[in-house]
This record gives sequence, C-alpha cells and structure tokens, in this order.
Amino acid sequence: MLTSSPSFGILITIFAFQIGLIIKKKTKSDLANPLLIAMILIIIFLTLTGISYTQYMIGGNMIHYFLSPLTVALGHMLYRQRAVIEKYFLSLIIGICSGIVTSFLILKLLGTLFHLPQELLYSLYPKSITTPMAISLSEIIGGSPAITVVMVVVTGITGAFAAPYVVKLFPFLNPIARGIGIGTSSHAVGTSKALEMGETEGALSGTAIGLCGILTVLIVPFLIKLFE
Repeated sequence: MLTSSPSFGILITIFAFQIGLIIKKKTKSDLANPLLIAMILIIIFLTLTGISYTQYMIGGNMIHYFLSPLTVALGHMLYRQRAVIEKYFLSLIIGICSGIVTSFLILKLLGTLFHLPQELLYSLYPKSITTPMAISLSEIIGGSPAITVVMVVVTGITGAFAAPYVVKLFPFLNPIARGIGIGTSSHAVGTSKALEMGETEGALSGTAIGLCGILTVLIVPFLIKLFE
C-alpha cells in the first residue's frame, strides 16, 4: 500500500507546507503561518481519508529525525552573527535570560492557579524557541511534542501580530531592545516582523533566536528542579 511507504508521509507534509507558503505569499498576513496551515491541512486530509496517524508517521518520523541536525545548524547562524553578539553580548544575555525566567514563572503561576497538568506545563515551557529545539526540550523534560509544536506556532504568530502594537505602546524602547524582545518571545515568525522594523531589530532578533534556544535548554530544566 502507498500509505505503508515513508514517501507517503513525506510527500503529504511537503505538499501541505507548500500550500501554506502559497497562502502566506498571497495574503501577506501574519496569521497565515505556513506551518499552522500545513498542520490543519494534514489533519483534515487524514480525517477525510481515514488514514491513521500511525501510517502517516511512517514518513513523518523521517522528517522528525532531521530536526536534530537542523538544530545543530543553528550554530552556523550564530557564527554569522558573531559580530552582533560581541557588540551587544551583555544586552543579549540579560534580555534573553530575563525573558526565559519571566515566561517560566508566568506559566508556573497559571499552572498553579488553574491546576494545569504537569505534562501540559512541560509542553508549554519551550513555546518561545524555534521548533526543532522546542521538540527536543519537550521530550527531555516530559512534555508532549505535539502540543509544543502547536504552541510554538501560536506564540510566533501572536508575537508577530502584537510586536508593532507593543512598540507603539512603549516608544522609548531602542532598536536593540525591540530586536532582542521580539526574537526571545516569538522566534522566527516574530523575526520576520522585526526585519520590517529595521536592520538592527532584524539582526538582534535573528541572533536572539539561536541564543534563546540554547539558554532555554540550559535554564528551563534547572528552573523545573528549583520550583518543583
């Protein structure tokens, strides 16, 4: 059967993502995230055809396998931005670490107030880093990678949509602070909006993506042990 071949899941994923890219290009809307559109299309397709998730993941797992090398490749991006890192090193580290700790504490507080399951919280903690690293961290700390992926997409879209309004609300923020804040809170999707704001914002936001991922992987497990 076609569904028993790894090519099936791979081709379905690529096709759905390409449709997402086309919709994004046509609409030019921050809400039209290609990854989110691809997820919705795949869910609809599997539901209508009766194909099981297990059958789809025969090929899907091969895509998942390449997420680890992709994570390592982020190091190249950091290397290319080494001049920016050297110039704004202290601002980057303080800004990113503040964002990571604040996000963790807010989620922890919400989890306590609404009695959220631990697995859900563990799935939410990596929401502000890029997808490959978020999936790996979610698996390590005991979260659900599926939930994490959805939240990463939602966080990115929300950040990109809200960024211009936050900048208007706090006009005293300089380009450095804007870039670090956007990259730390809403990764690649937000960075696309930061690039529209200016070269400095885009460069700092892009640099913050890689650093935020690395620091989140180091800090979040420590915070979990500290508070739980």
